[in-house]
Amino acid sequence: MNERPDLDQDKPFLSHLLELRSRLMWSVLVLLGVFLVIFPFYNHLFSLFSEPLRAVLPEGELQAIQVAGPFLIPMKLSLVAAVFISIPFLLYQLWAFVAPGLYRHERQLVWPLMISSSVLFYAGAAFAYFLVLPLVYAFFAGVTPLGVVYQPDIGEYLNFVLKMLIVFGLAFEVPIATMLLIRSGATSRESLASKRPYVIVGAFAVGMLLTPPDMVSQVLLAIPVWLLFELGLFFSRWYGKTLRDDDAAADS
Repeated sequence: MNERPDLDQDKPFLSHLLELRSRLMWSVLVLLGVFLVIFPFYNHLFSLFSEPLRAVLPEGELQAIQVAGPFLIPMKLSLVAAVFISIPFLLYQLWAFVAPGLYRHERQLVWPLMISSSVLFYAGAAFAYFLVLPLVYAFFAGVTPLGVVYQPDIGEYLNFVLKMLIVFGLAFEVPIATMLLIRSGATSRESLASKRPYVIVGAFAVGMLLTPPDMVSQVLLAIPVWLLFELGLFFSRWYGKTLRDDDAAADS
């Protein structure tokens, strides 16, 4: 029988706290370093970040309502960009901390899952930035009443875009969540496949709750979630088999 490592015997509790502190410090230092590198280019960063909206504005300009907005908003954007860039390193630090408590065959799966989850998150954010946001902005600009100037505030715009990027980034993690549910034994591939109609309805409900009140963004979130769920089911056909073989080999 393959037993999980006894963390209390291998390492004292204090050493785990020290390791956690060390990894948190490294994460903060990397975030701070990336932030300091990209902050001097905040003008170019904000110009790139706001391009999908400025392309549909009559004057091509946003406005700053808050007094300190022209300084605080680019700083906030630079900090968020630093977090986005540092996601692979942050995930690695998390993996390195929990790795001693995993089985050997579980540790072999961490790297593929970590890389695939990072790629899927970036793919979801890119999908929102290049496809969803331009369509949403064009829709809002097109329905603006006559006599009204559509010129959003940079703070509101930043919050809106960050919400969309995070929502789509997390939505694209559906294949990983599907395979982990099957791996943990919480459900089976056949059981999830039988619940496909509920998943589709749930995807559209999530799109309605998390996206702006327009059909374009709701559909563009719901359909990828459904397709990614199907992708997770497809890969779990071999993923589950491989894991069952690994578990059987570990137990023997």
